Amino acid sequence: MQLAEARKYALSLPKANEEPHHQYNSFRVNGKIFATVPPDNQHLHVFVDEQRRQLAISMFPDAYEELWWGKKVVGIRVLLSAAESSDVEDLIYSAWQRKAPKHLVEADQQ
Repeated sequence: MQLAEARKYALSLPKANEEPHHQYNSFRVNGKIFATVPPDNQHLHVFVDEQRRQLAISMFPDAYEELWWGKKVVGIRVLLSAAESSDVEDLIYSAWQRKAPKHLVEADQQ
């Protein structure tokens, strides 16, 4: 997957926008970050739950690894060049669902 594809998909989600976040770019919904792009532009950090994270890592260890924030795992680090577009889109959508207001998620699922 290319970063441009991930960006296009993330911004296609309802009420999603892109904003700077320190040295990173971030994708947000309602002001809440659901994914970030590190300065290297080769990775994507996606804030998914433990179940999604562990499944992706176990199936594709060359593409995904735990994303640490201090002493806590907070999501998944995606090596874009090794990841399939459809899988990354699923992770992005899952992260968006976790951060979006409930009414927005329900409206998107109809």
